[in-house]
Amino acid sequence: MRFLIACIFVAVATSSWADGPGQLQIVDGDTIYLGVEKIRLQGIDAPETEQMCLDISGRSFACGLDAKSALARRFEGRLWSCRASGTDRYRRTLATCFVDGEDVGQWLVREGWALAFRRYSNAYLADEDDARSAKRGLWSGAFIAPWDWRARSSQTVVLGAASVPVSASRLLTGTASEVSPSSGCTIKGNLRSKPACIYHLPGGRFYGGLDMTEHAARRWFCSEAEAQAAGCRRSKL
Repeated sequence: MRFLIACIFVAVATSSWADGPGQLQIVDGDTIYLGVEKIRLQGIDAPETEQMCLDISGRSFACGLDAKSALARRFEGRLWSCRASGTDRYRRTLATCFVDGEDVGQWLVREGWALAFRRYSNAYLADEDDARSAKRGLWSGAFIAPWDWRARSSQTVVLGAASVPVSASRLLTGTASEVSPSSGCTIKGNLRSKPACIYHLPGGRFYGGLDMTEHAARRWFCSEAEAQAAGCRRSKL
């Protein structure tokens, strides 16, 4: 079996560069670990793992999980290099990453599995326009921009090529489901816990009592690494 070798290049205050080996772990469509380094891909925003979208026929699908799978199929098991540009509020390293010279974030946007995070960067606007015109990935159906989905309401704008009936619009903008999006995504996150959100594993003391239908305060996670990458800590009970 081929061993994975990944390298991360981290900028320091003097603008020099340091590098070190690490193992790649894909957390979601825009977040990875290289060794112990938690990296958020700069300039893009991919659907959350529990986010649902509609395909061209109006059927719902777990687009967040599909974005993660697309990233894994394309780049897992290959050599990565990442150029850091700062950190975000969750203390993740913001970086542009490359595999064999290909910009990973650009590929995700161009294939329609992420959007250009135009609030922070204009780097991938042309790639998003190309994906929209070709109706690739998310753009073939209907979806909510990830930044809007995290604070969605009945007034949230629905994007995509497919026309959305009222019932489908309610599905996309409705409250979080009490049922996890996948049998592998059973960790409950309480985003209102202070000072940081807390995640609860099945069997934990507060797991059964945590109401997951409060969409603004709850989130499903598929792994502890994903929960930690979102800035959450494990419940002590």
